[in-house]
Amino acid sequence: MSKYHSVMLIDDNEIDNLINQKMVEAAGLSKYIYTHTGAKSAIEFLKNIEQLGDDIVSSVLPDIIFLDIDMPLMDGFQFLEEFNKLKDSTREKCKIIMLTSSINPQDVSKSKKYDAVKKYLNKPLSQESLTDLSI
Repeated sequence: MSKYHSVMLIDDNEIDNLINQKMVEAAGLSKYIYTHTGAKSAIEFLKNIEQLGDDIVSSVLPDIIFLDIDMPLMDGFQFLEEFNKLKDSTREKCKIIMLTSSINPQDVSKSKKYDAVKKYLNKPLSQESLTDLSI
């Protein structure tokens, strides 16, 4: 039995997305996994879901979004700015976990300014980090 209905992976690196997807699958964390190679397409996806009926929205929106910080066009923090403009119900349902290969302490402190960000993990995901996931 999956812990969550669905998760979303956002990372411009397709190999990281694939590795993270396999980790989520192996951990039995979620029934459905959405992957996006860009933050812009992920935001558009969420906006499109918001246009559906409320009963559909709650069953389609991801419970957890694993968000890479360093991406071209729109980085993780720009995604968070756009995410904050979404409906309250969307922001309440989707919990965000920042994923990064950066060890920059400024990224950690900057991510704490966003209510939706519940955790900060280093890439790649591991079975241990997913097993310990409590948000």
